[in-house]
Amino acid sequence: MVPRFAGFSTFARLPTIDQVPTWDIAVVGIPFDGGTTYRPGARFGPSAVRQGSRLLRPYHPELATLPFEGGQVVDAGDITCSPFDIETAVQQIEDGANELLAGGGRLVAIGGDHTVALPLLRATAKRHGPLALVHFDAHLDTWDTYFGQRFTHGTPFRRAWEEGLLLRDHSAHVGLHGPLYSAHDLVDDAAMGFLQISSTDVASHGVEATVARLLERAGSSPLYVSVDIDVLDPAHAPGTGTPEAGGLTSRELLGLVRGLAPASIVGADVVEVAPAYDHAEITAIAAAHVLYDLVTLMARDLGG
Repeated sequence: MVPRFAGFSTFARLPTIDQVPTWDIAVVGIPFDGGTTYRPGARFGPSAVRQGSRLLRPYHPELATLPFEGGQVVDAGDITCSPFDIETAVQQIEDGANELLAGGGRLVAIGGDHTVALPLLRATAKRHGPLALVHFDAHLDTWDTYFGQRFTHGTPFRRAWEEGLLLRDHSAHVGLHGPLYSAHDLVDDAAMGFLQISSTDVASHGVEATVARLLERAGSSPLYVSVDIDVLDPAHAPGTGTPEAGGLTSRELLGLVRGLAPASIVGADVVEVAPAYDHAEITAIAAAHVLYDLVTLMARDLGG
């Protein structure tokens, strides 16, 4: 028996994809941070989250599930992409996700910066059609361009909306906090059909009421969940590229994610872990637990 701190560091000590004949859920890393606009370093997120997942155990008591028993969950390694050209990297990530999804399973990705959500949404929508989206983030990520660049970590959901990947009025941002460029940012975002829920809204109305709004919003549509770890207050996630004071607690975020259990989650990502700014693996451990919950929800949906 190998101690949990020893041995090869796959996510939650899962088997690698080449060790099993078939799989149902794959955890895949995307070490890309070419779309960052402030602190770089999220390219090291996948390895940090895998390291932070070593203590995860096979039974999830809050969701009463053995997520690794009902279906085969694997660590698919990393999707290789260019660190120099954003559009090339976006295409490489989409191609890599398509190749994995051709096997019929579901993906949970570890970023990387939030740029990676766009190619993941493309690949997921290719299989399931237009998607509902629950997006946990301090920021809207529906800006148009940044220094003339259309593909950045602040623009993936505007591009997804323009490309018809998202169902109108079935998507929501959760945990918004921090300053904006102008009030027009919110107006422009709402015109694309996004519901906006701030961290203050969560604190005022509670997790249960917020979850009810999200489930009503998603309905019975296939749901993609995207989690930018900067939705957490820097006290709970210091190791991220664009930290904003006033975010969610890790308990609130986990409660919100677990509350999505009735929905059919067909794809997900956890992004923006930048370990160079982390302390005692606080951010990596939080991200690992969020990712574990997302895998557990998918496993329950598959009958696990």
